Amino acid sequence: MDEQLHSPARRLIELRIAHAELDGRIDRLSGAQPDNRDQPDPPDAADEADALGQPNDDLTLRRLKKQRLALRDEIARLERASDPDEPA
Repeated sequence: MDEQLHSPARRLIELRIAHAELDGRIDRLSGAQPDNRDQPDPPDAADEADALGQPNDDLTLRRLKKQRLALRDEIARLERASDPDEPA
């Protein structure tokens, strides 16, 4: 059972979830509106920045985008490692 807790497939799922959460956070902080019109409006970006104790500025957004890019790179690396090699 421990093998399943630390499997590459599980790690890939965790990274995808973290990437999606970070994506939503970046969208809220940058003021982008979601396409889901049925959903209630997200809290104001300034309110979220205050709640997180972070200023709503370009530096914060750049840091979050850098983290998102690192997650995307790790996801791509794990996907490449899990794909079987093509036969010769």
